[in-house]
Amino acid sequence: MNQAELDHQFMEQAIEQAQLAATANEVPVGAVLVRDGKVISRGFNQPISHHDPSAHAEMLALREAARVEANYRLPGTTLYVTLEPCAMCSGAILHARVERLVFGAPDPKTGAAGSVLDVFSSKEINHQTSVEGGVMSEECGQLLRSFFKERR
Repeated sequence: MNQAELDHQFMEQAIEQAQLAATANEVPVGAVLVRDGKVISRGFNQPISHHDPSAHAEMLALREAARVEANYRLPGTTLYVTLEPCAMCSGAILHARVERLVFGAPDPKTGAAGSVLDVFSSKEINHQTSVEGGVMSEECGQLLRSFFKERR
């Protein structure tokens, strides 16, 4: 399986996580952290139910992976997330030493991987995470559009 096919496969799993968030009346964002083709952890947005502004899908996936790995550093991993990460999540991704970030839909309001800010482009930061956006962008974006359309 080539990298594009793997990216598609794992983004589908992130979309499943986003659907869990929507079912829980949370903004539908999902994340899956992978190393060597194996899922280490998953997460979906839960800031409302957890009463925690940091309970974004990425943060929950990173926390779970760190617990499972017994290490706050997660080298050699790829994080798949349905929406471009915010500044908080982007900072955590860098601190965790995630090797690669793959996201679906861009976030023109708070995206920190190129849309509003580009935290990952700073060469002064001591760790570089490669970023690929737009993987299954339409499917990821449609989840968000449908969710917000139902609430307006």
